[in-house]
Amino acid sequence: MSKYLVHPASTVGGTIRVPGDKSISHRSLMLGGIADGVTEVRGFLESEDCLSTMKAMQALGVRIERTGAQEVRVHGVGLHGLRAADHPLDMGNAGTAMRLMAGLLSGQSFDSELVGDSSLMKRPMERVAKPLREMGARIETLDGKPPVRIKGGAQLTGIRYELPVASAQVKSSILLAGLYAKGETTVVEPAVTRDHTERMLQSFGCEVSAAQGEVRLHPPARLEPCSLEVPGDFSSSAFFLVAGSIAQGNGLTLSGVGINPTRTGLLDILALMGANLRVVNHRSAGAEPVADIEVRPAQLKGIHVPEHLVPLAIDEFPVLFIAAACAEGETLVTGAEELRVK
Repeated sequence: MSKYLVHPASTVGGTIRVPGDKSISHRSLMLGGIADGVTEVRGFLESEDCLSTMKAMQALGVRIERTGAQEVRVHGVGLHGLRAADHPLDMGNAGTAMRLMAGLLSGQSFDSELVGDSSLMKRPMERVAKPLREMGARIETLDGKPPVRIKGGAQLTGIRYELPVASAQVKSSILLAGLYAKGETTVVEPAVTRDHTERMLQSFGCEVSAAQGEVRLHPPARLEPCSLEVPGDFSSSAFFLVAGSIAQGNGLTLSGVGINPTRTGLLDILALMGANLRVVNHRSAGAEPVADIEVRPAQLKGIHVPEHLVPLAIDEFPVLFIAAACAEGETLVTGAEELRVK
């Protein structure tokens, strides 16, 4: 087991680039794996969670090459080219991967089983299983938790599903199942959630639209392979944004960060708390907006976090609470029910 010794530091400064976005890395493997042809991915996050997704796709018959540091080549087998794995698919600790794979596998011709580590095996899966069953999937959980067992050969039908709680994972699982469904699939969101799945589906040539809280998908005949560039992970950047705000120093610059507006609620929250932030050098990485973020020390103040920003910052709440602990006054968060099932 590795051990790390950390010494306190009074100042923070310099320029850094954080690793690639985990959410986008997961999706690049899944959609690249069912595209017709080769998809090149640059900036891929080589984390345990993403490597679990890689192993699962390989077990389903997709050839994936690691062509360089943070680069992978995915040899897609087409929408109907996946084959049955000869063992349960171990998703490790990746809740996102398990929930999205449940949707992807619901429309296959073969049986599948999804398992994970001791932590993942305790997490709720019925919130994805329920809408998938409404689409016609034959999916079982054990008292609402993994293992998730999916019977192959189900004939899926597109549905209109209203999310009871805003969740990008549930939305994405339904959309992935919708690739194999007859007719249009519509997901209605009570609040905006991250839209990486929709953006990437469009990059692969799928017809997806979003307006007034509704996301619609028309099942394609095929997915076109493409080249993807994964921007820096905003959730990883969040720790440095808070560190740069509460520590002394000449300022910190984070380069090449994904600033998808469905992910950057923390920027708005920190600004309301009085943080000194600048977003500069705007550009794009495929369908995703990218920029550099400059942060300088500031005296933060406690606020009541606006509820409309909660779904846009849900993954950054642990580090937000560090900022709140260092702020003057009370910080209050409401409307964060999704935290119970992350």
